[in-house]
Amino acid sequence: MKTRPALAAALAVLGLGTAACGGGAAAGAESAPAAVSKSTSEAVAAPAQAPAKPLAGKVIVIDPGHNGGNYKRPDLINKQVDVLTQKKACDTTGTATNDGYSEAAFTWDVSQRLAKLLKADGATVKFTRKDNTSVGPCITERAAIGNKAKADLAISIHADGAASTSHGFHVIMPKKINGPVDPAVAKSAKLGLTVRNAVKKQTGMPYANYIGKNALDYRSDLGGLNLSTVPKIFIESGNMRNAGDAAKLKSSSWRQDLAEALASSFQTYLK
Repeated sequence: MKTRPALAAALAVLGLGTAACGGGAAAGAESAPAAVSKSTSEAVAAPAQAPAKPLAGKVIVIDPGHNGGNYKRPDLINKQVDVLTQKKACDTTGTATNDGYSEAAFTWDVSQRLAKLLKADGATVKFTRKDNTSVGPCITERAAIGNKAKADLAISIHADGAASTSHGFHVIMPKKINGPVDPAVAKSAKLGLTVRNAVKKQTGMPYANYIGKNALDYRSDLGGLNLSTVPKIFIESGNMRNAGDAAKLKSSSWRQDLAEALASSFQTYLK
């Protein structure tokens, strides 16, 4: 339409061109979609969510065997506790290599390495002891910590103190005892087999030549297993009294290999 001079002047004062009144319709039609397109593209470009971590939502309890201060309080650690199939000492000092590297120090170190890997994978990690200088807790309490946490799995990390000619690692799993562990026995066996395979593959430690079969052993005398209501195993990572095994156990890089093997086996088990 034609714009009268007076109207044109008024529109100019208001900052409007003739297109606003219908003039230049083609130009207006081209500019409006461009604004919509920009708005739409901004909405679509929302940031992508990071993939879920492999152990997100899982609770894992690590029991570093023994404690560095146990030798100071024999009155406490020798106290008898009920493990359902028998009475046993609350805890022990553990063993050591011939040159004095203690089992308690070994289990604490591996546990710290393992916890770091599990947390990076998204797991919630709980320990049965807070340091390597205290005493205890008793084996009954260690089981109770895993139960209270409703852990998806629990592991007790150890190294053995057998005769010097004995060597290799083995995994210990619970037996049915008509007790609280019974519902978790099958899952514990599955966990034990998964851990055995991963440790053999990654660490190079051979199967134990003195106990169990193909590094698998089943027991009913360990309070940490008998009293567990969650899937749980023990690993005897090697024999500290054997020179070859001891060299591995004292190696920082080997302990890291062990921690990585355990972490990867937990992912496999919890899939």
